Amino acid sequence: MPSDSSTAAPSIRLYSARLSMFGAKVQIAAIEKGIAFELVMVPFTQAEGYSPKDPEVARINPKKQVPVLVHGDLELFDSTQILEYIEDLKPEPALWPAGIANRARARQMEHRSDEVYFPHVIKLMGLQDRLDDPLAVAALQGARDFYRYLEPLLAGQDYVIGSFSNADIALYMAMIFGERMGAPLTAETPCLLAWRDRMSARASVREVVIPMAKYLLSDGRPLPAFMAKMLHAG
Repeated sequence: MPSDSSTAAPSIRLYSARLSMFGAKVQIAAIEKGIAFELVMVPFTQAEGYSPKDPEVARINPKKQVPVLVHGDLELFDSTQILEYIEDLKPEPALWPAGIANRARARQMEHRSDEVYFPHVIKLMGLQDRLDDPLAVAALQGARDFYRYLEPLLAGQDYVIGSFSNADIALYMAMIFGERMGAPLTAETPCLLAWRDRMSARASVREVVIPMAKYLLSDGRPLPAFMAKMLHAG
């Protein structure tokens, strides 16, 4: 989304990358809120990865990773911290639920996505062709257990904590990578599959995920079926 000086002064700059799950979380949240920002995609190639690191990202984030957000003289890194900042910057539409208990549940779920589920996906990276490897078997079991944990939470409601929130954004993006790495959703979790369809239909999600799908195809990488469906639907 291009910056608009009439609605954002000083302007907001977001450093992300074409395959950054964490950067995509921030993009989707900012689009949902109607926050104008300049998107800077840092260089990435299959051969070199992110090397050399973008100098601004390396300067701001000691871990030298995206996303990084710059707003005037404020410089932030870590997707969760950035989500909290943009919620304060523009409280409406809210991306945390109403009520202190449900807000806490949503924040906990966003943390579970990043720190409980996604580590299983990381372990699968490089093992997609060897899913019988003991490390892959354990990681797949961990991912499937997480899907089973989520399934009853979605029974009778559209989103994991009731209303659409940053928790849904985090889970959706993490599960894209889970699908790509060999831990797909299955018919065992129909509520979770229906939730993914609802997420895939959101304009903010499509604005971020469709370019990611196009990049994956251009780089010769396989595309999960649900992402291909989004791409073909335009």
